[in-house]
Amino acid sequence: MSGPDGGRVPAASSAARGSASTASGPGRALVAVYGVLAVAATFRSGVQVLRDFDAAPVAYALSAFAAVVYVVATIALARGGPVARRVAWAAVTIEAVGVLTVGTLSLVRPELFPDATVWSAFGAGYGFVPLVLPALGLWWLSRTTDRRPAPQDRPAR
Repeated sequence: MSGPDGGRVPAASSAARGSASTASGPGRALVAVYGVLAVAATFRSGVQVLRDFDAAPVAYALSAFAAVVYVVATIALARGGPVARRVAWAAVTIEAVGVLTVGTLSLVRPELFPDATVWSAFGAGYGFVPLVLPALGLWWLSRTTDRRPAPQDRPAR
C-alpha cells in the first residue's frame, strides 16, 4: 500500500488501529445512545437535585455526576480528534468504574442509596444500558482511529 508521498505505508498500523472514526458507521449509533442517556440522566438528576436533594444527597449527587460524564462522553465521541479521543477514553473509563462500583454497592449496601441513581443495580432503571454502554464505548474506541491528520502532518497555509 502506498502513502500520499508514494512511500510504503505499513498495513499493520492501519489495520491494528482500525479505520473508522468514533463518529462514523456504528459509532454514530453509539453517540446517539450516549446522547439519549445524557439527556435522560441530566433531566432525572436535575429534578432529583432541585426537588428532593435532602432525601438522598449521595444518590442524587451521583446521578448528577453520571449525567456530566454522559454529556462529556457524548461530545468527545462525536467530535473526534486526538484531544477528544483522550477525553472520551477518560469519560468512558470513569463511567465503567462508576457503574460497576455504584452497581455493586447498591446491591451489597442498599442503605447507602435510599433512592436509585443512574448506576444503581448496574443501571436496572435504564434497562441495564449503563452497564453495557461503557463496554461498547471502550471497545469502539479501541477499534477506531482519528482520521484527521495530526497538526504536524497538515499542510502549511
